Amino acid sequence: MSLFAAFALMTALAALAVLWPLSRARTTQAAREADLAVYRDQLAEIARDAKSGRLPKAEAEAARIEVARRMLAADAARETTGVEDPARIIRQATRRRRAAAVFALVFVPVFAVGLYGVLGSPRLPGAPLAERLTAAPDRSDVAILVRRVEEHLQKNPNDGAGYEILAPVYLRMGRPEDAARAYAEAIRILGPSAARHSSRGEALVAASDGLVTADAARAFADALALDPNEPRSAYFLGLAAEQDGRGADAARIWGQLLARTPANAPYRPMVAAALARVGGGAPAAPVAGATGPGTPGPGTSGPGTSGPGMPGPGAADVAAAASLSADERNAMVRGMVDRLAQRLDSAPNDIEGWLRLVRAYGVLGDKDKAAEALAKARATFKDNAEALGRLDAAEKELAVKTGAGDKG
Repeated sequence: MSLFAAFALMTALAALAVLWPLSRARTTQAAREADLAVYRDQLAEIARDAKSGRLPKAEAEAARIEVARRMLAADAARETTGVEDPARIIRQATRRRRAAAVFALVFVPVFAVGLYGVLGSPRLPGAPLAERLTAAPDRSDVAILVRRVEEHLQKNPNDGAGYEILAPVYLRMGRPEDAARAYAEAIRILGPSAARHSSRGEALVAASDGLVTADAARAFADALALDPNEPRSAYFLGLAAEQDGRGADAARIWGQLLARTPANAPYRPMVAAALARVGGGAPAAPVAGATGPGTPGPGTSGPGTSGPGMPGPGAADVAAAASLSADERNAMVRGMVDRLAQRLDSAPNDIEGWLRLVRAYGVLGDKDKAAEALAKARATFKDNAEALGRLDAAEKELAVKTGAGDKG
């Protein structure tokens, strides 16, 4: 009720602010009478000044003539419009003000309450954030559930299971950076596993808009060191080779992966499409008795298994990647991007390659090279409206990201 009283008071004050000027309005007739009274006072003052000698006779006569002329003009205007009863004018103005006041103070609030009763939810109880956090939440209120888990982890920072539960939820909510950090905490507390390293790598790829960065490649390499048959790691390392411009390596990795993938695996078409994208030949038949892993791959379905004989990273490659410093890994990524740029210079009719190059420069923070790549791509596809539209979208996306990065 206190809130309702406050709203009622605010409505009354708003109506009063509108009605107050109306109560101070004067009629035209009253204004003319006031003008005539001023002119009479002026004539009396001129007569006093002339009698006392302060005003010469000629000037006094000229002043009387001017004031008399103004009085005649005002009186003529009053006769033209007709003389109205002042009391009647006041009564009419009072009735109008009362009608406006009734409309503003009664009709407007009643109309608002009726409209809210029809379109609003007057019976819905209030739900402040503090009460929502303490009450039993609806299962569909994911944000509240995540908030509770976050508060629990703040009080219990060594609860690895909590981080492992929260990480995939972050990924589905479109928060890949938070997902990668949660997977890193789970690895720190619960220990490394192929699934955790691979999931962290996938989150890092999502955070970089599909670019397999050096940190992501290292996570996938760590996963393969623990389990050579981990599926996502093999797929993403093939994707890294493709983004690096090493199409032959990507074709070998994905070809071997597809040969070990069961025919009924849900992710098999995705691996086959990736292999076809880099010009791979027909894959070998799946190995008899091979079973696809149950871990998810990129997006919502993952690629198949990776065998010990696949030409992906072996134990030596994993050890080498793990031994790289941060600067060396960054140099490796820049080398990958530079080789992709060189390949596009020699074979420019690859719109997917140009888009990957622009995104890669955006991730690296090199806006000038990204703009140069966009210009070259537009010159190549100047007669392809669809390709130009995709390049425009990539430029807008790059502008948003680099702008956010500059603010940060």
